[in-house]
Amino acid sequence: MELGKGTRVWHHCHIMRGACVGAGVVLGQNGFVAAGVIIGDGCRIQNNVSLFDGVVLEDDVFVGPSVVFTNVRRPRARFPRKDSFETTHVEAGATLGANCTIICGTRVGRCAMVGAGAVVTVDVPPFALAVGSPARVSGWVCRCGEPLSISIDATDQGATCNSCGREYAVRGNGVEEVAS
Repeated sequence: MELGKGTRVWHHCHIMRGACVGAGVVLGQNGFVAAGVIIGDGCRIQNNVSLFDGVVLEDDVFVGPSVVFTNVRRPRARFPRKDSFETTHVEAGATLGANCTIICGTRVGRCAMVGAGAVVTVDVPPFALAVGSPARVSGWVCRCGEPLSISIDATDQGATCNSCGREYAVRGNGVEEVAS
């Protein structure tokens, strides 16, 4: 097990040998981190979160209280499928709201935001706001988390964040930050 400098672990949190936890991470109480998990620098994992084999969190990911991750699509107690764990990848700066469920094999894009209670069954694009069950893109958010005024079906639109001034543009089926 690797714990980065400045990482804080709250009580009743179990971290398995082989897990890789970056610097400046906070692991909330009653958590579990499996042997094959990778947690990047600056992540915040709130209370009651279990990170199973196959979960990868890049830097600065926020995982809300009681978020659920899976690692097998069709589990059966009588037929263990440890050889079929699927990777779940959460990109840098993303936020997972309280009590959401992230189905294995999905990717949550950079700086995306998944709403509380959502059920993610397909990939979430970068800077998307995904809500509902199953989760669907309902808008776009800035790196700082503020909503952007870009419509879901826009093909040629841009926006500037009212809070921090960053600029964004529609690219393909998603939104990208415009370099300034």
